[in-house]
Amino acid sequence: MNLSEKDQLYNWHPYTQHQTIGLLPAIVKGQGALLWDEEGNEYIDAIASWWVNPYGHSNSVMAEAIYKQLTTLEHVLFGGFTNEPAVVLSEKLLTLLPSNQKKVFYSDNGSTAVEVALKAALQFFYNKKEVRRRILAFNDAFHGDTFGAMASSGITFFTEAFQGSLVDVCRIPVPVEGQELHVLQVLEEQLQTGEFAAFIFEPLCQGAAGMVMYSPEVLDKMILLCRTYGVFTIADEVMTGFGKTGKNFACDHLTEQPDMMCFSKALTGGTIPMAITTFTQQLFNGFLDADVNKALFHGHTFTANPTGCAAALASLKLLESEPIQANIQHIHQRHLAFSDRIKNHPRVQTTRVLGVIFALEICREEQESYYGDFRNRLYHFFIKNGVILRPVGNIVYILPPYIITDEQLEKVYAIVERALEIN
Repeated sequence: MNLSEKDQLYNWHPYTQHQTIGLLPAIVKGQGALLWDEEGNEYIDAIASWWVNPYGHSNSVMAEAIYKQLTTLEHVLFGGFTNEPAVVLSEKLLTLLPSNQKKVFYSDNGSTAVEVALKAALQFFYNKKEVRRRILAFNDAFHGDTFGAMASSGITFFTEAFQGSLVDVCRIPVPVEGQELHVLQVLEEQLQTGEFAAFIFEPLCQGAAGMVMYSPEVLDKMILLCRTYGVFTIADEVMTGFGKTGKNFACDHLTEQPDMMCFSKALTGGTIPMAITTFTQQLFNGFLDADVNKALFHGHTFTANPTGCAAALASLKLLESEPIQANIQHIHQRHLAFSDRIKNHPRVQTTRVLGVIFALEICREEQESYYGDFRNRLYHFFIKNGVILRPVGNIVYILPPYIITDEQLEKVYAIVERALEIN
């Protein structure tokens, strides 16, 4: 019995209907932008394994940093103690973030990074004895699978089984081109109610919605409106962070600064699960009190895991290196050129590019469901042709590791072009 067959016996996979799924490829090796399964088939990892692996698989810099930390201090509890990698990482990260970010809270994945931000926003007002129990979020957002993060998400089939058990969230339209004024009006109408603790958003690009993009100018105006009405802003940079938008963080495109920021995925270069939520001094001060009950009672066993922090420090070192920064800009230019070459294809409805993110929407007579038959045909076509891409309905996106070669990227483009012939 091979790995794929054993997997089918024992494992329950995410976002998977096991009644209809077949055997899954068993990946046994990775190097750079490539992966190999147990049958020897080679795949280009064109989405950096769910956006977490920007420096390639089996990266020696990451491996060395992790090994060195494992032989010094692999883990120590963060409740009542601290450790050097956590202190060094916090200090380093805060030098890269917007200047208003002052405090770092560690957790273990993107959902929990969001959960921490939402709980902090709600409890801040509870500590002040001010009633603000609602959250603002975008339509079609995705912020994670824990209950607060799930409530803030707008993709209904992910959350419909839990309606009635979630935080009260008001969803507003995404301010895509042509809708900016309308969305600003809707936002201000909601803010005037005084019911909201926070507005959470994926800055500039909604990943799971199909790489839906909007301008930094309108987001600046939305943040400013929230500040006017005393509502905290939460930038969920779990997907967009660490170079994907062409800058270190999507919020680097902004003039205004959010009150909280959430990070995970590429934080540790695709090696060790870890997440961070950062806060302004104002938010942190809202929990300072002689009354212990006003502390933020939230924690995880592996909070500020030293090995994860060492991996994150190595990841940041790679991100800041000249070769990686040059690669990010090079991929961006390649995406723009591919967009120009394909945007007039009769099957292409739209294309969009932001940093290393490329997306195209395939024309369909009827709206395609998120995991519909057409999407599944596209997915299996890509896998059969040695490219890992995960279409969202009829939207195909590319978000490659920064070390992908021109030859590999051109193969991805060519396979996407061939996919346009699929009906």
